[in-house]
Amino acid sequence: MIRRWVPLAVATAVLATAAGCGGDAGPTSGAPDANLAGKTVEVAATWSGAEQANFQAVLDAFAAKTGATVKYTSGGNDLPVLLNSRIAGGSPPDVALISQPGVVAEFVKRGAIKPLTGDAAAAIKANYSSAWQELGTVNGQLYGVYFKVANKSVIWYRVDSFADAGVQPPKTWDELKTVSAALADSGVTPMVAAGGDGWVLTDWFENTYLRVAGPEMYDKLARHEIPWTDPSVVKTLTLLADYWRTPRFLAGNPTQTAFTQAIADVFGKSPKGAMLFEGDFVASEINKLGELKVGESAKFFNWPSIDGSKPAVVTAGDQAVAFKDTPEANALMAFLASPEAAKIMAAKGGFISANSGLDVATYADDTTRELAEAVVKAESLRFDLSDLTPQTFGGGTSAHLWVLLQDFLAKPIAPEALAQQLEAAAKKDFGGN
Repeated sequence: MIRRWVPLAVATAVLATAAGCGGDAGPTSGAPDANLAGKTVEVAATWSGAEQANFQAVLDAFAAKTGATVKYTSGGNDLPVLLNSRIAGGSPPDVALISQPGVVAEFVKRGAIKPLTGDAAAAIKANYSSAWQELGTVNGQLYGVYFKVANKSVIWYRVDSFADAGVQPPKTWDELKTVSAALADSGVTPMVAAGGDGWVLTDWFENTYLRVAGPEMYDKLARHEIPWTDPSVVKTLTLLADYWRTPRFLAGNPTQTAFTQAIADVFGKSPKGAMLFEGDFVASEINKLGELKVGESAKFFNWPSIDGSKPAVVTAGDQAVAFKDTPEANALMAFLASPEAAKIMAAKGGFISANSGLDVATYADDTTRELAEAVVKAESLRFDLSDLTPQTFGGGTSAHLWVLLQDFLAKPIAPEALAQQLEAAAKKDFGGN
């Protein structure tokens, strides 16, 4: 589940720069037309409701292609718990889609997940950039394919508020502050920050840090190879403090504002602000409110550049991995890596693919198309940093990074002081690393 309502994470760092983009997939791009009649494949994922129904269409296509019977099991937010229980009982599903790279790495360490070879590996290499291949690699071995991904580097805004203030979407951090000041002067609060959910604040930090320090330093910080007192961290915190603490920039009490409430506070019947930061998945929540139309009265702009930084995307996603080395499991993994499978989900909406063989015309609207292209073509692509750290540091409501950033939002803590607190927590949570 890309939206991290109740995320889990354990330490790992599988990070890489992005490279390449689309084009037509080659002959190894799809699952072979294998005869799997009489075989049953079980797939586990977090999805329920509409997401499950959309994914079922993918599984139905695989069943029609191969003759296999496919069983879907929803683990919800407790998918890692379900998988651990099934593994302990000796009956794991054939395939699972997992949103935490650290959980995947832990399963690899235990020998529970099978490395990908043959048609599955060929399909991934044919259809995914080197960055996405690396994100599915642990200790030099390919284990997973990111089937559904997120673009967590966009800021959504009300078109009417921008028009009334006479401003355009900003491209740089300085322009963001200028636009925010103009919005405030027009009588509209610029930003609703969903600080009640700590994961949103970690995404604020990650996007800012990636542009301040660059991808290599981002990698090092995720692995705690540099301290959280590094000047790059302090600079990032200083920029956040400057924006968050500017009078009139943030609406209401941000530390008491939950993510879903923040969306309503910008795009609902009684708006309290003009902008909201979070990923592509905000679009579906705006549509649910039914007040504004995504792509017309509600639009997005990319996270602004800082000091001339190149375009960058912080991503997250659901990674398909195989717990069994069988023809049916391998065939399903190859199918999930194909443009054919991605096309089925993309046509249904609420989905972004990193598959470079997918024709972007498949997406139902220009907004989703732009969001997806940014993920595929990003010059710098990094996975959500907090998902790459130990769970106690970055992976839950009581995690140190979540709590300390919430304190930083609520109180006039000096950036240097917060950096010291983060480093003290990291030393403990990373096991003295």
